[in-house]
Amino acid sequence: MKMSDITVVKREVMGVLIPYGSEITLMPGTEVLVTQALGGSFTLNVNGNLVRIEGKDGDAIGKEPVLTPVEKAKKAKKDKKKDNQKKDLTALDEELMWAQLKTCYDPEIPVNIVDLGLIYEISKSQLEDGTYHLGVQMTLTAPGCGMGPVISAEVEKKLAELPGVSRVDVVLVFDPPWSSDMMSEEAKLELGVL
Repeated sequence: MKMSDITVVKREVMGVLIPYGSEITLMPGTEVLVTQALGGSFTLNVNGNLVRIEGKDGDAIGKEPVLTPVEKAKKAKKDKKKDNQKKDLTALDEELMWAQLKTCYDPEIPVNIVDLGLIYEISKSQLEDGTYHLGVQMTLTAPGCGMGPVISAEVEKKLAELPGVSRVDVVLVFDPPWSSDMMSEEAKLELGVL
C-alpha cells in the first residue's frame, strides 16, 4: 500500500458493495483506499469493506476518469468527423467487442473475465434494422458469487455500448463448471497458478 492510494471522496458517488452486489452511496469526505484500478473501474476499501465504482467516476476519488475501448473509439470517430473524413460503415467490430469484454473484472480478482475463461460463448445475429443482437453465455468462478448479477449486468452494459448493437442478453451457466484450467496463460501467471 502506498500513501498515494489513500484518498478522500470529493463528491457523492454510487458504488457497488463487494461481494454482495448491493448499491451504496459514498459521501464526500469519506476516506478510501484504492485497491484496484482495472478495466475501467476502481475497487476501493471503505472502512474494511470493498466497493467498486465506475471508471467514469474516477474524478470523485481524485483520479482521471477511465474510458472503455468503445468510449475511446467513439471519441476517435468524433474527432475524425471533425476532420471531415468519411463516416465508418456500421458493422460489428469483433476486436472492439473482445476489448470491451476485457474491461470487465471480478472486483476481487485482478484478471479480466475473458482471461479468466468466464466467457463460454457469444452468438450474434443481425436484426432486420441492421443492428445486432448478442447472446452471451458466461459463468462465474463460484456459483454462489454475490457479484454474479453485477458482473453479468456489466457485460450486458458494456456490449450494448458497441456501435451497431441494439440488444444484449447475458445468461449465467454453470455447465461445464469453471476451473482454473480455463484461464489464459497470462491469467495463470498473474495469479500464480502456473
